Amino acid sequence: MITEWRRLRDADVLQGKQPGQAVGRPSKEQAEIARLRRELDQTRQRLDRTETALEIMGKARALLEDISESADLETKRKKR
Repeated sequence: MITEWRRLRDADVLQGKQPGQAVGRPSKEQAEIARLRRELDQTRQRLDRTETALEIMGKARALLEDISESADLETKRKKR
């Protein structure tokens, strides 16, 4: 029942309806719009996760480079 309500809500079938008022099935266009909205939301979430992961990887790379350079300098000092 809740799943059906969510589907109708996402398809904008419930917009402008009063509680208890009869609601029909979403049209093909409304159902397509609801599907596309869900797909867009999922794509945006995936993009946010990807951008965050790339940012973390960039910071990790910079940190590893700093550690590597520090280790190289210490090795050179010990050889002198």
